[in-house]
Amino acid sequence: MVQPVARPPFNFALIVVLFILLIIVGAAVCI
Repeated sequence: MVQPVARPPFNFALIVVLFILLIIVGAAVCI
């Protein structure tokens, strides 16, 4: 996190992917 403003799209995409994976894992565990 030396330059968080350098590549905001990449960081945002990474967070979104992690969030989606978390939802998928949660749904799989619930099933």
